[in-house]
Amino acid sequence: MANILVVDDELGIRDLLSEILNDEGHTVELAENAAQARAARQNACPDLVLLDIWMPDTDGVTLLKEWRGAGLLTMPVIMMSGHATIETAVEATRIGAHAFLEKPITLQKLLKAVEQALARSQPAAPSPAATARDGARAPSAVAATEVELTVEAAMTGGGQLPPAGLDLTPQAQRSFELDQPLREARDAFEKAYFEFHLAKEGGSMTRVAEKTGLERTHLYRKLKQLGVDLARGRKSSQAAT
Repeated sequence: MANILVVDDELGIRDLLSEILNDEGHTVELAENAAQARAARQNACPDLVLLDIWMPDTDGVTLLKEWRGAGLLTMPVIMMSGHATIETAVEATRIGAHAFLEKPITLQKLLKAVEQALARSQPAAPSPAATARDGARAPSAVAATEVELTVEAAMTGGGQLPPAGLDLTPQAQRSFELDQPLREARDAFEKAYFEFHLAKEGGSMTRVAEKTGLERTHLYRKLKQLGVDLARGRKSSQAAT
């Protein structure tokens, strides 16, 4: 789980990004301008910042420069904009931005950028020479900057833990009440079906969407409609670790 600061003057963008990132298990703090972003950065250093470029008080590139100049750019920053030029994106990257996302932001691009930023902010694995000096066994992992961890792997230190509270029992061994209207019976089966795949895929919405053949936004709506409690499953998984 990561603490992510979302800075955007558009309420709809803030709400959308907050919902998506919360569903992925992250803690999200919101800021609608640079002043609120400064206060949030001062109170606690987030693990990642999603920063809009065009804001009414101070633009995102200027705020990025300010943080770098003050030695506060200690976390990855992903810039966002629907009107920025290539020159602006290049400048932000030169200053220290991790990535640039063009609005409207697709779910796949957002989650991939977040995963990569969080993965690269993790400490790199010790070199074979260092581990040999310590008498330890040298790891065979590649450098952290070359690894694309999933959100769940970043949350669990590289592991894939199925959320506790979600049933892994094979469908053939599950019992369903058949003496009920077809719609209710179908909903009960679909809920068990999605709970099974969520548990099997370690809670990864991306992989469940791929496995079930549903577009991700459709999957979110479907799970909410069926009453699948993702938050409860994540909390149980964290308690188990």
